[in-house]
Amino acid sequence: MTEPPPSTGLTRRRRRLSDEETGQRMLQAALAMVNAAGLTVSLDHISFEDVIRDAGVSRSAVYRRWPYKDLFFSDLLIELAKGASPAILGANPEAVNAVKRVILDRLDWLVTPRLRRALAAEVLRTGALSEFEIFHGSPEWRTYFALHSTFRSLNDGELRDEVQRSLSESERILIAGVAMAYERVTTLIGLRLRPELGATFDTVASLASATIRGLVLMAPANPDIATQRFHANPFDAPEAAEWSQPALGIATIVLSFLENDPAVKWTDNRVAEVRETLTSESWPET
Repeated sequence: MTEPPPSTGLTRRRRRLSDEETGQRMLQAALAMVNAAGLTVSLDHISFEDVIRDAGVSRSAVYRRWPYKDLFFSDLLIELAKGASPAILGANPEAVNAVKRVILDRLDWLVTPRLRRALAAEVLRTGALSEFEIFHGSPEWRTYFALHSTFRSLNDGELRDEVQRSLSESERILIAGVAMAYERVTTLIGLRLRPELGATFDTVASLASATIRGLVLMAPANPDIATQRFHANPFDAPEAAEWSQPALGIATIVLSFLENDPAVKWTDNRVAEVRETLTSESWPET
């Protein structure tokens, strides 16, 4: 059999990337560097040449898109502010399944008014610690949190305004997602917001998120935040359980806004509906 001729330089040449592909590769490579090294008040510790190398793109294509490296770093800050990393925007099926298990294991609590709030507390006890651990261990989240503090060091001008707009929009999306989750679970187990407070689930989500973030930022200097546990019964459950600082903080905030919904009448059929909802593969999407 005749062997094929060896490849020439022309056949081995890489496909030329579009400016859009070059930009995406550069930003993805730089985001990985920032998350690995951490975000400081500047991006001076990120080498532009190293980004080009890691992105696997040609220098000529990069400099065609960004004639000056400062222009690239400006776009990088805006990309960071969007909070568009899969680690930030991605759903957490394990957390959803944990919520389902907590409620399904305690369906009998639903028929007793004081235990409905205790059930909400159990959901938060599990969920808040999980959320804290995700934030605490995620480089992407640490970078995102740090940007909220460090963007103030930017000089007034178009870049600072654009970073602020991107941060505001990403926060709106993130808080809306948390608020929706709170509302779904609250409605499911027969609770509602206390009407005299005039609050929304966005309000509750904002306060809870701020608490978690504060604890994440404090944890490196105060490791007890991540490790300390209390054997306690702060919300009148049938028995005491193990509580973490994040869970206790979040549950205290959220439950201060909630009360039993007088319009919900708990019958065997209603409990069966809750069970059916939780075992449906479509929940909580529907």
